[in-house]
Amino acid sequence: MGGESLFSEVIIGGKGSSLSSSSVYAIANSLSKVDIDSSVSKNLKKLDSASDEELKLTRNSLGDDIKPVQNFLTLVETRACIVLLLNRFILTNQNDIRFLLPDLICKTLNQDSFGFEALDFSSALGFLDSFLTLNGRTIENTGYTPGELNVLEQSGYGAGICALLDFCLSCLSTVADSVAALSCEALKADTSVLAVRSDDSGDGSLIKDVVAVARDFKVLLKRSNLVGEREGCRLISEITEVHGSFRESFKQIHSVTRVALDDSVKIVRDGSSSRVGEKSFYRAGLLADVAGSEVGEMFQNRCPNIDKLRNGMMLITLAALEKNYLSVFHNINKSMAFVRNILAWEAALAIYSIERMDSERSQTENKMVLGKGTELIKQILKDRLKTGGDPALLDEWVPDLSLFFEPKNVELQTFTNRVREMVESNEIGRLPKIPKGTRDFSKEQMGIRERVFRITEGVFKRHGAMALDTPVFELKETLMGKYGEDSKLVFDLADQGGELCSLRYDLTLPFARYVAMKKITSFKRYQIGKVYRRDNPSDGRFREFYQCDFDIAGLYCSMEPDFEVVKVLTELLDELNLGDYEIKMNHRKLLDGMLEVCGVPPEKFRTICTSIDKLDKHMEEEQPFKAIKKEMVEKKGLTAEVADKIGALVMKRGPPLELLSELKQDSRFLENDGSGLALMELKTLFELLEDSKCMQRVVFDLSLARGLDYYTGVIFEAVVKDTTTKVEKNANQSIRATETEVLVSILGKDLRQAAMLVSELWSAKIKAEFLVNKRFNKHKKRAEDSRIPLMVIVDREKSANQVRIRDMQSNKEEWIDMDRPVNGRISFGYLEFCYPTG
Repeated sequence: MGGESLFSEVIIGGKGSSLSSSSVYAIANSLSKVDIDSSVSKNLKKLDSASDEELKLTRNSLGDDIKPVQNFLTLVETRACIVLLLNRFILTNQNDIRFLLPDLICKTLNQDSFGFEALDFSSALGFLDSFLTLNGRTIENTGYTPGELNVLEQSGYGAGICALLDFCLSCLSTVADSVAALSCEALKADTSVLAVRSDDSGDGSLIKDVVAVARDFKVLLKRSNLVGEREGCRLISEITEVHGSFRESFKQIHSVTRVALDDSVKIVRDGSSSRVGEKSFYRAGLLADVAGSEVGEMFQNRCPNIDKLRNGMMLITLAALEKNYLSVFHNINKSMAFVRNILAWEAALAIYSIERMDSERSQTENKMVLGKGTELIKQILKDRLKTGGDPALLDEWVPDLSLFFEPKNVELQTFTNRVREMVESNEIGRLPKIPKGTRDFSKEQMGIRERVFRITEGVFKRHGAMALDTPVFELKETLMGKYGEDSKLVFDLADQGGELCSLRYDLTLPFARYVAMKKITSFKRYQIGKVYRRDNPSDGRFREFYQCDFDIAGLYCSMEPDFEVVKVLTELLDELNLGDYEIKMNHRKLLDGMLEVCGVPPEKFRTICTSIDKLDKHMEEEQPFKAIKKEMVEKKGLTAEVADKIGALVMKRGPPLELLSELKQDSRFLENDGSGLALMELKTLFELLEDSKCMQRVVFDLSLARGLDYYTGVIFEAVVKDTTTKVEKNANQSIRATETEVLVSILGKDLRQAAMLVSELWSAKIKAEFLVNKRFNKHKKRAEDSRIPLMVIVDREKSANQVRIRDMQSNKEEWIDMDRPVNGRISFGYLEFCYPTG
C-alpha cells in the first residue's frame, strides 16, 4: 500500500447522508474510523434523560429460552454487519432511539479488534444481549425501546457482507477480464469464438452482459498478431458466457446492497464467481502444460485445489436453499480470496508464456504484437515482478500478484480504472446503449402517448384544474422520510454547489412543497411529468416513467375532493377506451383501525401495510395470504394469531355498500376512533358515487393498502381487466406518428419549387412536408408509411404549369393549375373539400 490510503473517516448521519460499499469495506477492514454526525448525536442524546415510562423501556432479562449462537463470521464480516446496523439506527425515522447503542457500536468499530466471536446474529435480542455483554453491560441495566428493537429485527445483517462483496466484485470483474485476455494471447487462441450477436434484447437480460464482455475483449485484443492460431479451445469460447453471468450477478448484488436487502437467492445460485475461478484454474493448467513439464509440475503441486472451490459452491447452494443468507454471503466472501489466488496463478503463467515466446522468436520472424489492451495489462503487471525466464520466479510472482489483486490496494484501483477507461473510451464497433430501466419511444408509440396525454389533459381541464410544473429534482431533505420503506428507492444526485438533491419520486410531494412555499389555501391542479425510482426493475417496470396527477388542495366538505378525484378517474378511463376495469377502494384510517383491533403495535402499522399491499400478487394462488403471513411473522415480528386475524379481514372485498354494512355490524370498528370515522366517510363517498352513476365500477377491497406516509384517507387504484387493450389493437388504424395533411412531392431536383409550394401551405396553416426525389415510388412510400392523406405532385417533364393532387385513400388524382392561390381555404381541388382552413 506504500503508506497511502484510499479511505478517510466516514461520518454517518446528517443531511443527505448515504453509506457506500467502499465506506463499509473501509470500516470493516479498519482502514477508516467511523463517527456519527454531530447534529444527529445531539438529537439522540436528548432521549438519554427520558424516563423508562416515556421511552416504554424494557429491562427484562432474556431468560433461558434464548440460547446464544456461535458467530461463524470473520472479524471483517462482523464489522461490516454492525456498520450496516449503525447506519440503520442513525437513519431510521423513530422517536425512541437513544444515543446509547449507536455510540457503543461506533466505539466498538473504532477498535482494531474485539471479541467478535461472541456476537450472536441469529436473533434481535440474541445480538443485543451478546453485544452489550461485549461492552460490559447487560439488558437488565441498559434495556431497549420498541424503536430500537424494531431496528434490530429489521436489520438484514447479510447486507453488510453484501456491501463487502459489492466493492470486491467491482474490482474482481476487471481483474478476471484482464487476466483472461492475457491468457488468450499466451495461448494464441482463436478469439473469433468470442463474437456474439450484438442486438441487446430485453431490458437487463443476461445477453446484454455477454455482448458487453465480447465487445470489451475485442478492444483488449485489438491489433494483436498472436491470437487466432489455436482453434477449438472451449475454455476461450466460454469466456463470454461465464464472465457475462459474473457481471450480471455482480450488478444484482450491487442492487441488493443499494436497497439494503438480504433476500437474494437469485444472485447466488448460479455461483458465477466460483465459475470464473474454476475456468481460470483450467486456463492456468493449459498454460502450465504448454510451458513445459517443470512449470506444469509446479502448478499441480502449488496451485490451490479446485475441489475446495467446488465444496464452497455446495455450501453456498445449501445455505441458499435453507434461506440462511448470512451464511450464503459469508461463503461467497470466503471464496473471493481463493478466486484471487487462482487468478494470480493464471496471470503469472500468462506473463511467463508471453515473455518466453518473445525471447524465442528469431530475428527473421515478425515482431510479436500484443493487443491494445493486453499490452497495457501485461506491462502494468510485469512492472511489479522480477523479469526473467526462470520458472522458479513463479514462486515469487504468484503471491505478489495475489496481494496486488486485493481490493484495498491503491495500485489495484489505479489498474482497474485504467483498464475500464481504455475499454469505455473505445467507440469503434460499440453501439450506444441506454441505462437499464429506461426506454426510447418510437414515433408510433409517441403518437399513442400524445393522444393519451391530450385526452388526460382534456378531462383534467373539464374539472377546472390548472397546469403546474415543478423541478425534476428536489432538495433531498424535502423527500426523505416521506415514503416509508420505499425511501430507499429515492434517486440521489451528486452534491452540486453545496446542495444535496434527489430526483423526484412522484409528483405529490413536490406539489405539497409548492403549496407550502406559496402559502396557497386552495388549488386544483394537474401535472404530467417524469418521475424516478432507484430500483432494479423487473419486466414491465422502469426507473423512469410518467405520472399524471390531479390534486385538490384546500378545505372542503367531507369527501368532496375524494368524490371528484374518483369521478375524474372513471371519466378518464372511459375516454381512453381501455376496456373493462374496476376501481378498488379502501380507507387508511379503516386499515389502521383494523390493525389496532387485531393487536398490531402502532410503530408497525406502516411496515405491515406494506406487506398487505403485496396480497394482490398472490391472489391466483391456492392460499393467497400464506406468503404474506410468513413475512409478517418471520420478518416483521407479529405472532401467528395476530397475522391470522389480519388475514380474516383483508381477504374481504365486494360491493361497497354491502360490505360497508357488514363492517358496521362489528362493534370493534365503530368503537375505534379511526375506523369509526373512516366508515362514516366511506358511506358519504359511496352515496356520492352512486348518485353520479359510476358506482358499478367500484369495489370495496380491504386488502388495498399503501405504505407511504402521506396516505391518510381514502385510497384507491384502478385495475384494467383486459391486458390487451383497445388502444393497442387500434393503434395502426387510429394513431399516426405525424399530423401532416399534405406531402409536396417534387419529382426532380427543383428545391426552389418545393420551398415555394410548401411555404404557401404553411402560410395557410396547413400541416405539410416536402420531398425532392426523381423516383415517384419514394414519394408514394413516404405518404403511405406516414399515412399522409394527400399528395401535391410536381412533375416538370409532364407539365410545366400544373400539379397533380392525389387522394391516398381513394387513389384518385386531379390536375390543377399552379397559379391557383391558397387563400383562407385550400383551393387545390380535393384539398378545398377536405381541409378548409378558415
